[in-house]
Amino acid sequence: MNPPRAVVVGLEGPEPSAVECRLLAHARPLGVILFKRNVESRAQLARLTAAVRAALGRDDAPILVDQEGGRVQRLGSPHWPAWPPARRVGALAERDRAAGVEAARILATRMALDLREVGIDWVCAPVLDLALAETHAAIGDRAYAGDPDLVAELGAAAVAGFLAGGVVPIVKHVPGHGRARVDPHRALPTVDAPLATLEAADFGPFRALAAAPAAMTAHVVYDALDRRRPASCSPTVVGETVRGRLGLEGLLVSDDVDMGALAGGVDERVAAVLAAGNDVALQCNGIRADLERALAAAPPLGDAALARVAAARRQAVEAAADVADRRVLDAALATSLG
Repeated sequence: MNPPRAVVVGLEGPEPSAVECRLLAHARPLGVILFKRNVESRAQLARLTAAVRAALGRDDAPILVDQEGGRVQRLGSPHWPAWPPARRVGALAERDRAAGVEAARILATRMALDLREVGIDWVCAPVLDLALAETHAAIGDRAYAGDPDLVAELGAAAVAGFLAGGVVPIVKHVPGHGRARVDPHRALPTVDAPLATLEAADFGPFRALAAAPAAMTAHVVYDALDRRRPASCSPTVVGETVRGRLGLEGLLVSDDVDMGALAGGVDERVAAVLAAGNDVALQCNGIRADLERALAAAPPLGDAALARVAAARRQAVEAAADVADRRVLDAALATSLG
């Protein structure tokens, strides 16, 4: 069988349409990413993920979601708990480091259980960006803290928690979004901090988690690395910094190519992030014409990318553990985070 295409796509609604199923079957993207528009209930979501995999013809096709807690939580009330944002975990860790680290692990495990129950096996989390004075609200309380060492420790605990729950985590947004002063959903941010500053702070959590199964690249220009192109579209940043200087080994996924930070048509954006060295392009908006263009622009996954997908799955399978009852985890989180 031919390998899947190097793209993960979004769908329009809570059930895949007949046209979408035909597109998935014919073009064979690596997987699908879900949003609130795709989520109604546990039973509906389980049907949706099963239908997606049936259309793709692969029981192990990755199905992704953003499930960080706080503002970025696609599975939420009333069918799932409203989880706290990362910053609350970071604040706990600033008071009691051990308690915060344990809360990060438990929270990730607890969210992973909800995801696996409905057939979601990859999560776009945790955020390893720093919470700084200039950090835009687009990140805001999604970041744990401003201390790179603390962010690394909390991020590592969350990665371990997701893996223990059998879900592959995608850390984000490499090489660091904390100094961006613009929302990349609307426009292209530029970070003008010198390389020494980035090395001493922003890069730290990503370097510490270089063995994470997957990472998401940022739609941010870093003047110290490449003045012309956002990191996600820069072979220099992806090759020399993300893979080289930081040593990230896992699957590289671009941030959503539909964001306002990028220029050109959908096909051009997909081509740009893949040419930069990302393994997979992420195309999320669920608009059929854009979906078709993204699928047409994405080539089949290469051998190296396929190996990284397999290694990521293997990490989740090997790390999956018998975890405590959800009520026990919920009680622990209520005690530590309120």
